[in-house]
Amino acid sequence: MYSPTSFRVVDLAQLHDLIDQSPLATLVTAGEQGLLASHLPVLLERHAENRGTLHGHFARANPQWRDFAQGAEVLAVFNGASAYVSPGYYPSKARDHKAVPTWNYVAVHAWGTAEMFDEPSRLRELVAKLSDHHERDQPHPWSLDDAPADYLDAMLRAIVGFSLPIERIEGKWKLSQNQPSDNRTGVRDALAASPLTSANQVAQLMNNAR
Repeated sequence: MYSPTSFRVVDLAQLHDLIDQSPLATLVTAGEQGLLASHLPVLLERHAENRGTLHGHFARANPQWRDFAQGAEVLAVFNGASAYVSPGYYPSKARDHKAVPTWNYVAVHAWGTAEMFDEPSRLRELVAKLSDHHERDQPHPWSLDDAPADYLDAMLRAIVGFSLPIERIEGKWKLSQNQPSDNRTGVRDALAASPLTSANQVAQLMNNAR
């Protein structure tokens, strides 16, 4: 990921926080089937290995899991908040018109090779952990016990699990750090006033990064 020094984030806890907040990963492989990408929710185990481990599962019908099984390197992309930045947000534009549009965003890229598994007991444990994690804020959390046993067994036979130890991880927080302070303030204030939730989130990130 191209990341100038002013945008680069190396703090592992901060990178892990974004994965937890944006757990729908784009998983990319370049294997015998060519370039493939899948969008899958993952669960981060922070203290596994050095940089953490990502856990998730594929539909067995999804051919990409075979790339995982054959040892292909996996790129997991996590996108956080993003927002369009108009040149009109910069006070400097009124002075010299030297401004162009851009985007502010936060993202994490993680690389590794995966271990695949399809043992029913291990799949059940994985699905239970994923469900419990993502249901935790629901008023009436769903659990595996809510599903008929035969139905759940059939669903588990239709998936393949993976554990992906993170071998390399990078973060980019592009929040107008390369702009003078008055332009940064102009961008932050414009995004804070936007009707778009994602723009408001970027404004808050800019405020926290000050």
